[in-house]
Amino acid sequence: MGGNMYYLQNRWQPEGKVLRYYGLRNKPVMFKNKVKLGRAQLRIIQKLPCELTEVELKILKGLVGVQVVDGEHLKATPKSLNEAKFCVNCAANDFIIPGLEFDEKGLCPMCQTAEETKNLKSVVPVKNTFKRSKKSRFDVAVFYTGGKDSTYLLYYLSKVQNLRVLALTWEIPYMSDSAKSSIEGAKKSLENVEFITRKVADADLKKIYKHLYEHAENTCACPSLAYVLFYPELVANKVPYFVAGNEPAQLLGLYYNHMAPRMAYAFGNNKGLNFLINIGRVLTLHPPLRKGQFHTLATMKQLAYGDNPLKNLAGYSNALVSNVVAAIKTVPQIVKPLKRAIRQSSWSGNIPAFVQVDFNDICGGRYDWKNIKDTIISECGWVPPEDTDKGLHTSCKIEKCKEYSQFNRFYHMRSSMIPFSALEISLASRDKALTREQALAELNSALGFSLEEIPECAVMKEYIQK
Repeated sequence: MGGNMYYLQNRWQPEGKVLRYYGLRNKPVMFKNKVKLGRAQLRIIQKLPCELTEVELKILKGLVGVQVVDGEHLKATPKSLNEAKFCVNCAANDFIIPGLEFDEKGLCPMCQTAEETKNLKSVVPVKNTFKRSKKSRFDVAVFYTGGKDSTYLLYYLSKVQNLRVLALTWEIPYMSDSAKSSIEGAKKSLENVEFITRKVADADLKKIYKHLYEHAENTCACPSLAYVLFYPELVANKVPYFVAGNEPAQLLGLYYNHMAPRMAYAFGNNKGLNFLINIGRVLTLHPPLRKGQFHTLATMKQLAYGDNPLKNLAGYSNALVSNVVAAIKTVPQIVKPLKRAIRQSSWSGNIPAFVQVDFNDICGGRYDWKNIKDTIISECGWVPPEDTDKGLHTSCKIEKCKEYSQFNRFYHMRSSMIPFSALEISLASRDKALTREQALAELNSALGFSLEEIPECAVMKEYIQK
């Protein structure tokens, strides 16, 4: 073996004293993306590609054949969808997810682990039915964007469950025309819903967006900034539940992006942990929490004060939220009402429980995108986007910009976060929310996976620069 030319395998990159993998590996090693290097190993890695002696190969030990390979086994990242290798079962491929591995059957890691993850439904408690509140004018509240998922949630809560719903809309400068029309359609169609709209002053929003753009290369702050704006409203109205409207693929994407461990999906039902938390609250003269209230406080405190250091230490930090929190700090007065509401609600116990409706369950087993669109068009006056193939994130003009920036940052190994939409479209096709053919059509026409800057980025830049 000595004397051959060796290379650092594609998608592995030295960072300090470790090698980091930028991709999604096969099932047995799916999240083993870091390898610690000894001092001698690091010196050898830093001079690759080169010929290696027998002694150097012995020093590298188990790295040879995986992280360090000869020219015959060196892989390359596709430069387009046409060059990509696709999973045989879903829309996942190694262009939209560079570094995606496949097993001997041609299955991607998401399809390899479909059985093991089938019960990972939500990182907040799942609740599909609600009682009428005796303490509030509202039974539930929803963050409403006019998109496919939030419109379906609004329909389900107001028309199917016959609840009194508070719909909260953050009016962003990039709201799509179809979303605006859909919101107006919902106002005319849903009699049980009260709508509140908030708009951040342009001067403040530009400060936040500029910081985000510098650090994340896009200005996406949804839904985090919306939570900051509306939490005081929820507390003031004593709304018992804040209901999330994320489709199943979005929720499961957190797991495959290594942002939420398995235990996070079971935390809401862990009686032992919740008992310990409530013991601590009672000892500090705070009222005990009911299911979902811990998740609310944790979410709001993260936005107001930043990530818990233990979460970062465990390797489950969320770069999206961390960037938003840092950006919000550029306008510190915007979080003062949030901090005040956190203190008040924590002491009073008047905390809206953060819960998730299971879209698969309420749809009879599968959240089928086509059927959902037909339902909300007829029941809510929903207006579909101009991109008729588009099913992911239909409410925002710069959604493609977010996809483009996340994709390019990951493609060029500037970020370890796998593009959210890449995971979501793959999982949605795996779980038959849409067919593989529909997913491929959306990849080709409606999403922002491009190595060349897409036209929609001009919309985002125009706002923050003018």
